Amino acid sequence: MNEASPSRQNKFARFRARKKAKGLREIRMWVPDVNAAGFQERLDEQIARLNASASERETLDFIEAVMSDTMKDAD
Repeated sequence: MNEASPSRQNKFARFRARKKAKGLREIRMWVPDVNAAGFQERLDEQIARLNASASERETLDFIEAVMSDTMKDAD
């Protein structure tokens, strides 16, 4: 049975109908291909820029403080 068989299509149609009945909706997203040529180099460059940014450090410190307080409240 190939992937486009009517039986397989009906299975997914039923699956989507059940999810929709629960109030969910399907979305599709494009995300970076981590296996693409040049991906790691671009990622390394962006990380280096973020690490060199004072405002980014302030933002990360703030997020860490909020998360720390949040996690204390969860205990």
